[in-house]
Amino acid sequence: MALPCPLSLQVTDIIQFAFLTIRIDSPSVNIFITPVPSEQFASSSSTPLQASSSRQKVSSSKPPRLVLSSDDGSSPHFIFAFAPNRDTLGGTAYLIIETEGNILVDCPAWDEANQTFLQAQGVRWLVMTHRGGMGKVRDIQQALGCEVVIQEQEAYLLPGLALTVFREELSLNHSRLIWTSGHSPGSACLYHQAWGGVLFSGRHLVPDRHGNPAPLRTAKTFHWVRQIRSVQTLLDQFTPDTLRFLCPGASIGFLRGKQTIADPYPKLAQLDLQACLKMQPIL
Repeated sequence: MALPCPLSLQVTDIIQFAFLTIRIDSPSVNIFITPVPSEQFASSSSTPLQASSSRQKVSSSKPPRLVLSSDDGSSPHFIFAFAPNRDTLGGTAYLIIETEGNILVDCPAWDEANQTFLQAQGVRWLVMTHRGGMGKVRDIQQALGCEVVIQEQEAYLLPGLALTVFREELSLNHSRLIWTSGHSPGSACLYHQAWGGVLFSGRHLVPDRHGNPAPLRTAKTFHWVRQIRSVQTLLDQFTPDTLRFLCPGASIGFLRGKQTIADPYPKLAQLDLQACLKMQPIL
């Protein structure tokens, strides 16, 4: 059975995001949020100075967390997720560690803890899934000497940087970049072959309130019809056996402590994409 486009919130829902608490007062409202776990927020009794101090600790005190791991002794293989980054409006960056060269997916907060971690691990490629994930890309490239990879329609936003630009697809060892235009002109997903297939979706697909992957239309969406077509493109390219995990680039608070969206293909296949086309922009 096809499911309607999700992300409808009820009257009693109270959502915390970007260090704010929002109460939904209408019976059914579609809203775009980037939630952060509640323990990262200052309590309601904090003074402005205390709240500011707490916010600063969010990006510096949370170490990258292990998402997936596989170590047979000869070829260690890991995926780490970084804490939501204020520079990218709560975006989540990931690091794929493998022998052939590590891949950083979007920009994490460029604080001392993340700098130390990334300099110790090394980064060969910094992949940008969309313009909203750029953050401190210049500082990261300068510090790590990594190759910045970006879809051609986003490249003009990074003048003066050494870039590797692609049009529709680009292979990086065991990974493949796929152009999924819609959220932004050069929005892209990174598919990684290990663990039965992992898709880093940026903001092309994010969790809905039930933790299921879905496209999200906002007032800043570049081209909604293209975004829906890009969802179908992914469904055409993969199967339940070749897409076992999805790592979203935002709204990870809806995962309720889980590290990934497991078995995302059947959940995407259940979406009624024709109904999604009629969805109106939200915040």
